[in-house]
Amino acid sequence: MDTELSSDQTFFRQTTAKFLDDHLPTSAVRELRHSPDGFDRSYWKRGAELGWTSLLASEQAGGGSISGSGLIDLTLVAHEFGRHAAAGPLLAANVVAAALSRREQDVGRHGAVLSGILSGDVVATWAWAGRRPDDKLGRVGVRATPTAAGDGWTLTGTALPVEAGAQADQVLVTTAGPDGGLSQFLVPTSASGLSRRPLKTLDMTRRYAALDFADVRVGPESLVGAAGDAADDVERQLQLAVMISCAETVGAMESAFEMTLAWAFDRYSFGRPLASYQALKHRFAYMKSWLEASHGIAAQAAQAVQFEREEAPRLVSVAKSYIGDHSVELMQDCVQLHGGIGVTYELDLHLFLRRASQNRMLYGVPDEHRERIAEILISGEAA
Repeated sequence: MDTELSSDQTFFRQTTAKFLDDHLPTSAVRELRHSPDGFDRSYWKRGAELGWTSLLASEQAGGGSISGSGLIDLTLVAHEFGRHAAAGPLLAANVVAAALSRREQDVGRHGAVLSGILSGDVVATWAWAGRRPDDKLGRVGVRATPTAAGDGWTLTGTALPVEAGAQADQVLVTTAGPDGGLSQFLVPTSASGLSRRPLKTLDMTRRYAALDFADVRVGPESLVGAAGDAADDVERQLQLAVMISCAETVGAMESAFEMTLAWAFDRYSFGRPLASYQALKHRFAYMKSWLEASHGIAAQAAQAVQFEREEAPRLVSVAKSYIGDHSVELMQDCVQLHGGIGVTYELDLHLFLRRASQNRMLYGVPDEHRERIAEILISGEAA
């Protein structure tokens, strides 16, 4: 993230980077492809001790940030996750922690689960999108129907893709009611009627699943926020998710670019390093401009979301549409500039390409976010 850091933030970022260097080098990332979970629980708990899961939770709920701006601090961690293609449900855990600590009533109702998330003992995830036709930005894949007795709700439908869906202990599920209003419920993944199906994904470590809700009964104690009035909360969660994802993608872009630049200086052709050829210099200049622009756009959007500014929805979609497109384009150029070795499994480059490609498809693809920008601008002109 391209922002001026305090000494505490710098230390926090360096601590995260060193932890990942020591405990999850790329050789270990490759081995995780054989793991059904994609991450080790003890590793995740140690990360929680470093503060990875508490930055968006309020101090009253046991959380807290380094600088007082939790999302900005979290993007530093996400950036390092991208640089290392690191494992762990960073995005999912923090979105749920933010949701559960947003209101005092939810802290009281779900305090035990929230404490578990902050300590790393509980893995929680957020389920909101669904299969077609509920796979578009702003759609919801699960329906909540009030019970005849009025003592709860019945959840039906499918949510996918859900990060760490097969590994999570708790899931925050976004639902649509009969009148179209949104509600959210915290549901244990052991609930009767809830089944989980692992999905095949591009990423080496990140796991996703489809969660099928077959008449899952939930009571008032499962509710998060107000029934039928969760639209603003869901919008906030979406903004947080996109910004964490963008920060991670920029980190992956940075690693891929640095790797390719070093290769171009080390690799000789006709007695000259590849980096000395004018045509390649132009390509590197384009890639560097995309990378720096991505840093700046992500930082500005994160600031807007952190302080809940009016322009936050538009800037979030600007960031996702720009970074989503240019990250993959940059990395495909990096693959080409490496030549034949660029498409081999042994080169680490594909770890970052996989992460960026998968992030591009989550929480709305670039085209959907461009449509969202147009809608925001048109509604602003109409007003």
